[in-house]
Amino acid sequence: MSAAPEHAPTMAQATLADRIGPYMPVLLVPLLALAGFLAIMNPASWLTLTVSGLAMGMMIFIMASGLTLVFGLMDVINFGHGAFVSVGAFVGITVLMALGQMTAAPSLLLNLGAVLLAVIGAILATGAMGWAFEKVIVAPVYGHHLKQILVTMGGLIVVEQLIIVLWGPEEIYFNRPEALKGAVTFAGAAIEKYRLVAVAVGLAVFAAMRWVLRRTKIGLIVRAGVENGEMVEALGYRLKLVFVGVFIAGSALAGLGGVMWALYQEVITAHMGNHAMILIFIVVIIGGLGSVEGCFIGALLVGLLQNYIAFIEPKAALISNIALMVTILMWRPMGMIPVVKAK
Repeated sequence: MSAAPEHAPTMAQATLADRIGPYMPVLLVPLLALAGFLAIMNPASWLTLTVSGLAMGMMIFIMASGLTLVFGLMDVINFGHGAFVSVGAFVGITVLMALGQMTAAPSLLLNLGAVLLAVIGAILATGAMGWAFEKVIVAPVYGHHLKQILVTMGGLIVVEQLIIVLWGPEEIYFNRPEALKGAVTFAGAAIEKYRLVAVAVGLAVFAAMRWVLRRTKIGLIVRAGVENGEMVEALGYRLKLVFVGVFIAGSALAGLGGVMWALYQEVITAHMGNHAMILIFIVVIIGGLGSVEGCFIGALLVGLLQNYIAFIEPKAALISNIALMVTILMWRPMGMIPVVKAK
């Protein structure tokens, strides 16, 4: 009987690329900011563009975060998501214009109180609309992607026409609350006050969503439902009710994003949500299905890149986000931080 061959197990040391690979999506944001600084070579202009890009990214994240949860958990391709953005903007700005005395007062507390009331109105309206949208339009087409695209796109068109009936076909211009006008100067850069508010709100929404998904029972059910919905139902949880709750929450977030986006542009139109859907889908795709973190990073990349490119070469800004999406998908076809595989 021959002796067993000697076996000396060896452990291969991870390469640098393997070690930093999981952190690369997070590193892309500071790397892009550094590249922007090297390309602009003007600290004041770079700081202004960076804050503007972060503010834009935060607002896109708020609008897109609800869609990525619905897409990841419910496997629903909701092309009607832009309708909630438009309705949220119109309801919120209508409330804001009705509170003219509060918005015209040179008081930050009164101005923020008016904005808060506008946001609450938008969230309530779009949340209720999301509940009806899910029951009437989405529920009959679960599992049928082509039908989902058709019926949700039809729902978007219907909502846009209803907005025109209720508010008229013309663009509505308005002014931001008095305390949110103008800019502050820092290190020689002029930074708009509202953009600082938008950054703060976006960070707060991201922190709240991450806490709910990571630290609460409902968040655990949602994450488990994304991974294995059949097992969650087998454990006795009513996943369909979770679906409805996620859809309502996603619609309410779109309404919040609509108010923020309207205040950013200071004009609202019935088609504004439809136009924003291009950026929203780019962010959802490059971030990864169902990933709030990926959506957040993707939104920051889109906001920063568009502002830098628009400053350096305005004509290239139109294709910058498409080029970003193509580059990311060539690197990671499932998105930067995918939670679930495409179904």
